[in-house]
Amino acid sequence: MSSDVVLQANNLSKSYWQGGEEIHVLRGLNLTVSRGEMLAIVGVSGSGKSTLLHLLAGLDQADNGTVSLAGTGLKGLSQNDLGKLRNRHLGFVYQFHHLLPEFSALENVAMPLMIGGQSKGTAEIKAGEILQQVGLEHRTAHHPSALSGGERQRVAIARALVTTPDIVLADEPTGNLDEHSASQIHELMMSLSDSLGIAFVVVTHNIQFAQRMRRVCQLHAGRLEESR
Repeated sequence: MSSDVVLQANNLSKSYWQGGEEIHVLRGLNLTVSRGEMLAIVGVSGSGKSTLLHLLAGLDQADNGTVSLAGTGLKGLSQNDLGKLRNRHLGFVYQFHHLLPEFSALENVAMPLMIGGQSKGTAEIKAGEILQQVGLEHRTAHHPSALSGGERQRVAIARALVTTPDIVLADEPTGNLDEHSASQIHELMMSLSDSLGIAFVVVTHNIQFAQRMRRVCQLHAGRLEESR
């Protein structure tokens, strides 16, 4: 795998059983993502977009096929090794921010670094720096309940970025935001991709949001089709 390739999926297949019927979600899907790439994945509800992201992140296992992150295959890794690989190379942003309500914005963002073994002081210094990059340096002490929806999603993005991963996977990151906040999140992602060289793979129902990405793929009949 080329050093410019940060994520690669080969021949991914995934099925579920529902009411005695086998539902084929992914059928021999292939995907290659290079460093700094901005990719949107679109598709109708139930087409398997979130399933695909979970397979790419190692949060679920495919029936067949392989996924490699930063040159390391996920198949066969222990949960401990998989967690270390994700912590170093992968960030994940959900539709719902999943911030810990009892912690401040700064503490939430510092958490991945502390899990990775850094001291609280060092982690919070780096967390403060990334919160400044996402325009929230004045909100570091605030808890999620005191932040707007757009601000909470910015904190979630900062948390995903604080380890300087090779790639961020985002599942409907603007799904609960108004148009203005969604536009701000898109501009933030574009800016951070350019400045840090981080790749973004974004699942979205928002066609306008997707069209602003540099590459667009549609998930249809279990496979990805390039739209642009």
